[in-house]
Amino acid sequence: MENRAPDAGVAGGSRRLPAHADLNLLRTFLAVHRSGSFTAAAPLLGLSQPTVTAQIRTLEQQTGRALFTRLPRGVEPTPLAHELAAEIAGPLDALAALEGRGGALAGHASPVHLAGPSELLCVRVLPALAPLVADGVQLRVAQGLTEPLLGEMRAGRHDLVIATRRPRGRTLPSVPLADEEYAMVAAPAWARRVAGHPEADDPCAALRDVPLVTYAEDLPIVRRYWRTVFGKQLTARAAVTVPNLYAVLAAVASGAGYSVLPRSLCEEHLGSGRLVLLWEPEEPPLNTLFLTQRPGAETNPDVVRVRDCLRTAARGW
Repeated sequence: MENRAPDAGVAGGSRRLPAHADLNLLRTFLAVHRSGSFTAAAPLLGLSQPTVTAQIRTLEQQTGRALFTRLPRGVEPTPLAHELAAEIAGPLDALAALEGRGGALAGHASPVHLAGPSELLCVRVLPALAPLVADGVQLRVAQGLTEPLLGEMRAGRHDLVIATRRPRGRTLPSVPLADEEYAMVAAPAWARRVAGHPEADDPCAALRDVPLVTYAEDLPIVRRYWRTVFGKQLTARAAVTVPNLYAVLAAVASGAGYSVLPRSLCEEHLGSGRLVLLWEPEEPPLNTLFLTQRPGAETNPDVVRVRDCLRTAARGW
């Protein structure tokens, strides 16, 4: 018996599909649309890359329209492809769940693959999800920078990613999760020195001889703080660079210099007096975090539980 796509999307007058579209072709199309490349879609489907290419070519011949624009790295869906994906994603995801592919009816819970910045995961995310873990939810957590994590999500490695910027394009749906506040901090001895500087009202002058600690040579957080709060270009260079924000926190709290950190990361140190705010602007710089979900991941009900739990918890962050 031939595998055919449900007629619901076609019966309403849609001309995006041939009269009797092969389900395998549609599954391949959706995997390419979601992952962003033929190469990334192949292992998700258990197919070779040439087979994926051939199936997409066949579907394009059947529709009479190009579905993807080939790029040096990956592909870009055409407007028709976006329309087709929106039309078939729901039925195909529901069918995958019924077949046991999505984990919802597979007889055992599927782990939820979650990723984001390491510091946020440790300080906010994992404590918020602890009750779900106690209730049987399985987590597989990865940390990293937003761009690589989103690339891995397109390849099917993550169900949910907490991103420090909104993903470009329409292939990865996301919602604002929380605003993260940044604070310029130093150990008390450095803070007293800055406050007692003859030009204490001029941050460029007052901080000129205070070592700057950062996690990257290009000083992304500090530059943004300087531009937003002081309206000036940062001219200082890092005295110390370390691998991550936890290391920045440890170095600054030990008296190595000053830095700009997410307030959530240094809140406990500020409360105990180990760190002091160097400036308290009326409107501190904010960075919006986005919760990004892999299309089709909702067929695992635990993904929905984790997503909803994070959105609820983020209201108090």
